[in-house]
Parts: sequence; structure tokens; C-alpha cells
Amino acid sequence: MKAVRYLFLFIFVLQSNAQISDFDHINFRKADSIALACKNEDLGNLPQLSHRLTSSLNTDVERFRAIYKWVCSNIANDYNLYSKNKRKRKKFENDQDKLHAWNEHIKKEIFRKLLKRKKTICTGYAYLIKELSDLADLDCEIVHGYGKTSTTDIDKLNTPNHSWNAIKLDEKWYLCDPTWASGIPNPKTNMFTFEYNNGYFLTNPQLFAINHHPINSKWQLLEEEKPSFETFLEAPIIYGKAYTNLSFHHMPEKMHNTIQRNEKVSFKYQLLKSADVEDINLLIDNGFNDKRIQPTDTSIKNQQLTFDHQFESTGFYDVHLYIGNDLISTYTFRVKA
Repeated sequence: MKAVRYLFLFIFVLQSNAQISDFDHINFRKADSIALACKNEDLGNLPQLSHRLTSSLNTDVERFRAIYKWVCSNIANDYNLYSKNKRKRKKFENDQDKLHAWNEHIKKEIFRKLLKRKKTICTGYAYLIKELSDLADLDCEIVHGYGKTSTTDIDKLNTPNHSWNAIKLDEKWYLCDPTWASGIPNPKTNMFTFEYNNGYFLTNPQLFAINHHPINSKWQLLEEEKPSFETFLEAPIIYGKAYTNLSFHHMPEKMHNTIQRNEKVSFKYQLLKSADVEDINLLIDNGFNDKRIQPTDTSIKNQQLTFDHQFESTGFYDVHLYIGNDLISTYTFRVKA
């Protein structure tokens, strides 16, 4: 009975967080089509744009969806500006006067590029989402904090580097990240490819917390114990496809792990959608070669994915989880004798 009770509590916690499943009864097709129909609109008249996106929709969530989908589909991520800002903030991190002056300068550049060229970085995305939402009489906030991707150097992550939004719908707050949802910047070419990722729209806060950490902990939107900044830094790397496949990442809890040879390592996830056992595989890289394996004891029940793995040899391994062709997460394992 105790095991059943804990399972019930686990499922309840997953469902109690504000997330997109609260709106399974809503069809976003009309909101998305309106966003698409307004594709060539510029930012010269935001009240008019907000009205065109929202005036014919019946619910707040649909109105916000049209705004969010339009921003993600029309505003390009300016990786060159992001890199420039990152370098300058690093250069001035020990000189508060110069850092403040730079921050004031970059704000102007961010909004100039946003208005003139429809290109920006996370601050511009979050600002535009809030501005259009405010004009539609929706309660929206900009959330500042730390974002972590596969290219983030966590040893140097000592100042906030990312912004996203919280939106209030039906008296509950929800999280979304329009920057990461909009597409993929190429650091080598500074080119941007629009590729909308719906997983960042009204995301489960427990999954969101793995690679987002707000300055103000209230915006974690977690009723249970909130992850500390150290927990956030130690968490695994998850990728954009994690947000389209998972509602929650449970285990392993850390990116870097030290274990004994032949020790069982447990992997546990809550899936957003059904998957076949044959789709679950690990790519294991020992620094010399890599191999893709299918775990032999994979179980998928009630959309909960679990499996174990044992390392038979000592060494250092990068382990990447795939569901089909989608890269989900990365971990490292130091295997000792």
C-alpha cells in the first residue's frame, strides 16, 4: 500500500504543476493560423499588432498562444549580438561602472535591432511577449535568471544570462521560453533558422527548472522543495527535444556521476507522449569510440520510462539518451574499479 501511495503522490505532483496539459481541451489551430496570417506585420504599431493577433479569439490562453506563436515565428535570434554582449559583460564583470554603462548601451541596441530588423536576444523576446500581452490585457511578467545549454560553461556561470516569461491564465501562472522556442542559431555562421519548438510553451515547471533558474525563486512555480542554484548547476544537460518528449526528467539527477564497475545506474523519465521500447537507446562514448545500445530492461508504463544500465569496464563515459532520432539528455560517468 505504501508503494501505491507514493506512486499516487508522484503522479499528483506531476499533474498539479501548471503546464500545457491543463489546456488539453483547447484547440490552438485558430490561434496559430492567425499568427501565420500576420507573418509580414512589423513592430511599428504594437497595439495594432496585438489587436490583430487576439481580437477574434475567445480565451486568454488562445490569445496568449497567438502572441507567443507570432513572436517565435517572426523574431530571429541574433547570435552575434548575444556573443558581443557575453564578451563585454565578462570583460567588465569586476568594474561595476563600466558594466552598468554597457548594460545601458546594449539595451538600446537590443531594442533598435528588434524594432528595425526583427532580430534580438532573450531580453528582447521576453520584452515583446510581455508588451503584446499587456496590450491584450493579459498578465505577463519577464523573468530574469540563468539558462543552461550544452555550450554553457557552468564554472563561469556567475551572473544571470537569460530571460523568459511567466503568464497568468485562469488564475494560475505558467512558464514559457520564446527565445529557445523560436529556432536554432548557428554560432559558426551567425545564421538563424526558424524551427518552432512547442515544448517551451506552458512547460511543466519541474522540467523547466533543469535548465532555467530564476533570480526570484517564486518564478520556479514549484509548490514542493525548490531546487537550489547548486542543484541547477549539477543537473544533467537536456536539449530542445527533451521538451517535446518529456514532461519530467527524474533520474539521473546529476550531469557528472562517479560509480563502481557493474553498479546499476537507473534512468527514469515521464513522457509527454507514448513511445516504443525500440525507440529508446543510449549513445555511449568512451573517448576513443562510441556505440549505440538499446537497454535490455526498458519499461514504459503509464508513459513513465525506466531502465537500468551497467558499465562493465572502468573509464570515463559520455552517455547520450535518444528517443528515436531525438537527442534528449547527456550525462558523464566515471567508472571506478
